[in-house]
Amino acid sequence: MRYLANGRQMKAADQYTIQELGIPSMELMERAALKCVEVMEAHRLDLSRPCIVCGSGNNGGDGFAIARLLNQKGYPVTVCFVGNESHRTEETRSQMRLLKETGADICNEYKPGEYSIIIDAIFGVGLSREIIGRYLKVIRQMNEADAVKFAVDIPSGVSADEGSILGVAFQADITVTFQMEKVGLGLYPGKGYAGKVIVADIGINTDKTVADVGVAYTYEPEEFRKLLPGRMEDSNKGMYGRLLIIAGSKGMSGAAYLNAKAAYKAGAGLVQIYTPEDNRIILQELLPEAIVKTYDFFDEGELIRLLKWADTVCIGSGMGTSEKSKKILKTTLENLSVPCLIDADGLNLIAEHRKYMDRIPHDHLIITPHMKEMSRLTGISVLELKSRRMEILKEFTEKHHITCVLKDSSTVVASPGERAYINRSGNASMAKAGAGDVLAGIVAGLMAQGMDCQEAGILGTYLHGRAGDLARREKGSYSVMAGDLIEYLSEAFKEQEEKNYEQLY
Repeated sequence: MRYLANGRQMKAADQYTIQELGIPSMELMERAALKCVEVMEAHRLDLSRPCIVCGSGNNGGDGFAIARLLNQKGYPVTVCFVGNESHRTEETRSQMRLLKETGADICNEYKPGEYSIIIDAIFGVGLSREIIGRYLKVIRQMNEADAVKFAVDIPSGVSADEGSILGVAFQADITVTFQMEKVGLGLYPGKGYAGKVIVADIGINTDKTVADVGVAYTYEPEEFRKLLPGRMEDSNKGMYGRLLIIAGSKGMSGAAYLNAKAAYKAGAGLVQIYTPEDNRIILQELLPEAIVKTYDFFDEGELIRLLKWADTVCIGSGMGTSEKSKKILKTTLENLSVPCLIDADGLNLIAEHRKYMDRIPHDHLIITPHMKEMSRLTGISVLELKSRRMEILKEFTEKHHITCVLKDSSTVVASPGERAYINRSGNASMAKAGAGDVLAGIVAGLMAQGMDCQEAGILGTYLHGRAGDLARREKGSYSVMAGDLIEYLSEAFKEQEEKNYEQLY
């Protein structure tokens, strides 16, 4: 497990280490600088003409310390101070003095030149305001340079809390971040500005920080095996859950098909599809393993009987927002007694009829919105969602007592009272119609096997993304289809299953 801190959490850990444990800030700064230089040399970065651009805060102090170490090693360092003289921290003042004592010159503006590497130490994790004026110009000039770009702790302009870009951001090739990865380095667009991220241990005590349930986390790829639902040799289909999928509309059989096949591939024992009569033949031909129950006219009693049959329900994919679909969703919510996943048009209907949120009968419910759907549910713009997603997710899930899988280039899974999970698998090849239907089917299939909403959301999201990674490896970035994700899902499961077998034998 890897924890990801925001700016406030990291600052608290830093202060605890300094004030309670008695490790001086200057000592931590020296360690940070040493780690950065070690990484530069270990990665054989071109240090023939380094340029270090420093701000007024402690991030700038780190930069001055790096400059001193490089200068002492004989590298011809150019050091630019672009901060406010009167706003320098005591540590930064001290590091500037120590650097000057080595004979190095410090200029007061960044001048574009033929540098081999540009080291960004302007703003650290505490930045919360938009970058304007001279700073904006300087960072843009740094980005335009034909040089390796190295960020100290976090690229200047990236929000440590949300990964949003505060006006402009340094485009790093490599980022050395201290003690803990920052949330902003795990979420786009910030993740796209960080390049390769290396976490350096500089002795900041994070025990109290990681004990805070507000600190997000992610798993290493090999750790997902512990989440896999068990499969006994002496078992039958009834032991792996009965999943009712309410999906599809006229001309939209594909959503139901992708839901159902993905659920079967994820291990569900029995899958029954409830869909319009128009979809019967195509679904029976494409997926004979599924039970297909169809309707021309909505029969409330029939739907209630199906709901009683099910161990888990998945509703919404491709079902449209017609009056009939509205009645189906309303009946489902009013008669639901098992875990349920709501996707796509189910969410759009809830957004149109907010009172439906009050009809949710229990806490065993998961929603899988993309950013636009989440915007409709919350009434908050996509732009604001992206800039405050962690905060908004926490408030939303706790208010409604549901689990949310907020789909994006970096998907976040949040449950009331639990840590938020940030997913690291997946890629741009998955930005195709039907990919969300596949995810809904995977997660619902895992829930049918008895997994709780949060763990099903986490494992399902990872496996969905991993299948996409495997598919891209074989098919390239442009040609991956939603159906390919289902096919490569087997390989994603197999990776984790084989690791389990390795432990057993």
